[in-house]
Amino acid sequence: MKAAIIVCGLAACGQAFSLTGLVNNVFGWEGIGGALQYPMGGGDAELRLLEFSETERAYYTEEDKLRLKREGKNFIDVTDFVGHYPDVQTKSNVEFPVKVSHEKAVKDLAKNITQSNMRNWLDHFSSFHTRYYKSDTGLESSQWLHDQVAKIIGERHDIHLQYWDHSWKQKSLVARIEGSKEPENIVVVGAHQDSINLLFPSLLAAPGADDDGSGTVTTLEVFRLLAEHQFEPENTVEFHWYSAEEGGLLGSQDIFTNYSAEGKTVKAMLQQDMTGYIKGTLDSDKEESLGVITDYVDESLTEFIKLVVDSYCDIPYVETSCGYGCSDHASASKAGYPSAFVIESDFDKSNHFIHSTMDTLDRLSFDHMEQHAKLTLGYAYELGFNRF
Repeated sequence: MKAAIIVCGLAACGQAFSLTGLVNNVFGWEGIGGALQYPMGGGDAELRLLEFSETERAYYTEEDKLRLKREGKNFIDVTDFVGHYPDVQTKSNVEFPVKVSHEKAVKDLAKNITQSNMRNWLDHFSSFHTRYYKSDTGLESSQWLHDQVAKIIGERHDIHLQYWDHSWKQKSLVARIEGSKEPENIVVVGAHQDSINLLFPSLLAAPGADDDGSGTVTTLEVFRLLAEHQFEPENTVEFHWYSAEEGGLLGSQDIFTNYSAEGKTVKAMLQQDMTGYIKGTLDSDKEESLGVITDYVDESLTEFIKLVVDSYCDIPYVETSCGYGCSDHASASKAGYPSAFVIESDFDKSNHFIHSTMDTLDRLSFDHMEQHAKLTLGYAYELGFNRF
């Protein structure tokens, strides 16, 4: 069934609307150039407001969201968050280090990265039938992840774990390592925990081993290292595992719009989404590398990320781009916080088995995931002690 598509400016789409009134206004409308039509019949007419760029929004149904994702089109579902973002996006004035300061501590700690932990966690995490954010198993997978984080925290009273409720079933997680000197300064490590099968998300399996089970367990292993080795940063370091990224960055938007409303100061956010697939790179006779995203990110933070890769990883980075709203770092950016994103490779060579039953653990390189862990560790340690 075709959906009503109303393309509008941000201000116009930002107003509350009546669905009945909307139907009455556009019934029979043939849209731009006669190409877009309102459905002439029944069905689920609930519309969601999707953002495709900083200046373009449009209304689509949930069914159309799946079609757009199948077509490879990025969007942010801002329906529930209109009015919660700054009216004007200002450039961050946060200054980041131009050289690393904790090389010995980070490299000593990196020796304890344990691939078997990541493999065992991912083996279980990808065994849930699906981690679709509206499903029962999506909820169960978030409960399992919560239990793993809680076990790692153990008796550390300076680490707090929040189970973040949303209006859908699956929950997000935030583990907060309280800063000892400047706790109001927050450094965020992010990954998304949900998966999706774009054919029938509520029915078909979606193991999501790479997207984003790999990022989830990569950041979980770094969290384990820091927690078990008595990491006590001067700034607060938070690890986030977001629900509903595949629905249009819904979980991360919920968190960062709340942070903005509460006046929280996020100094940096690094997203790790897909950290394990290298076959596309190797099949192209290219050198194994980390893909540093350079579009729609904070330039200064991204330069610091390159410094961390050069300082702590055993492979180089390549600059690449992924488009508007391609992962949860975009939610931080929209809330006015500096964000960066590193993916497993040049974006064009990343895993093409995602969003299907074929996104499985056997296709991944845990050696490569260890490189992402080294990056995450260096980022968290350096900024955890940085004087902002």
